[in-house]
Amino acid sequence: MSTAAESPEEGSPRTSYAAVFQVREFRAVFAAHTLSLLGVVVCEIALTVLVYQLTGSPLLSALTFALGFLPYLVGGTLFASVADRYPARRVLVVCDLVCAACVAVMVLPGTPVGGLLALRCVVASISPVFTGTRMAALTDILGEGDLFVLGRSLLRIVSQSAVLAGFGAGGLLLAALSARGAITVTLVTFLLSATLLRLGTKARPARSSGGGTLLRESLTGARRVFADRRMRALMLLLWVPTGFVVAPEALAAPYADRIGAGPAALGLMMCAMPVGHIAAELYVGSRLSPRSRSRVTLPLAAAGLLPFLVYVLTPGLALTSFVLLLAGAAGAYVMGVDAWFVAAVPEDLKGSAMTLMAAGLMTIQGVGMALSGLAAEFFPVSYVVAGAGVLGTLCSLLLVREVKQAQEAAGRTEPTEERDGADQHVTAG
Repeated sequence: MSTAAESPEEGSPRTSYAAVFQVREFRAVFAAHTLSLLGVVVCEIALTVLVYQLTGSPLLSALTFALGFLPYLVGGTLFASVADRYPARRVLVVCDLVCAACVAVMVLPGTPVGGLLALRCVVASISPVFTGTRMAALTDILGEGDLFVLGRSLLRIVSQSAVLAGFGAGGLLLAALSARGAITVTLVTFLLSATLLRLGTKARPARSSGGGTLLRESLTGARRVFADRRMRALMLLLWVPTGFVVAPEALAAPYADRIGAGPAALGLMMCAMPVGHIAAELYVGSRLSPRSRSRVTLPLAAAGLLPFLVYVLTPGLALTSFVLLLAGAAGAYVMGVDAWFVAAVPEDLKGSAMTLMAAGLMTIQGVGMALSGLAAEFFPVSYVVAGAGVLGTLCSLLLVREVKQAQEAAGRTEPTEERDGADQHVTAG
């Protein structure tokens, strides 16, 4: 496994993050992504607080947060073909405007709790369509080579950072404003995002002309993805480890109580994994060539959950934080899988496949959190996390083997190498 950057003579040429920002359209997408993410995180916190204020029910308050995960599968499966059937810019702008309309109704004083929860579901159902369409649009904006991989990496880094910054910003806003006032901030961010995407990106035709109903096309697209061994293996390699990696985050509060740590220590543990992921992506993206990234992808995917085995010893705060940092860093394997996946998906299926990928990721995170909580009702928290490490590693090893075999069957063991030279030179917009 290569651990150092290769020179261009030794491997594929390296592209920098700075080169991605030279593309004008990407700058607009990046800014819109940052704004809408911060708005969504603030809305999640404020809406949870608002529902609790209106009902006094911890269950309904928790359900409000959970509804951010559950509708992803519905929206991502039933409406996936929207991303291919209509022009990408139109889909992105309409998604932002519909979400803004939903948030505007949330702000109204007369909106009942049932209405708030329903609107939360609508926003969550739209999210995978938006995310999948944007991912597919990036292949038009950046090509399918190294620029695309680094662009996706930057959006992921923003997502991780937004969670850290958004919770802090949400707390500050709730200290200064009412819950509905804080939700208004989300309305503004959605409108700004729609404006940036409308004015900052080019109009491009739809990928598919559509040959049936929206539902039929969406389900047909999903069947095509899972009927192809290579696409199926890569999709599962992105999905399955995610269901296990959320275990320590889902159980952070009871584990902190188990080791006698306070709220500050809990916050440190919650931050460790995102910080590890951000640092690793920045290193892998800036220091490793495409070929080196390809080489480290499967080893990182196979070993990424092994640090969780340390939990069986019930480690203290320092060691726990280090374990989570390592697990987060291993998440950089997704950079290699991104390149392989976009190379494997046919052009007319890119939007649907990307939407399905986004939906599955969020759904499996929600399922993983729920199962971790259920297991912790019967077993010590430390054993549950260690067990997630064992089961997750076994599943990852099986998927790594399947990916290798699928790549070999397709006649390409390192897809990125064939495309880098042709696709990485994209004219800046």
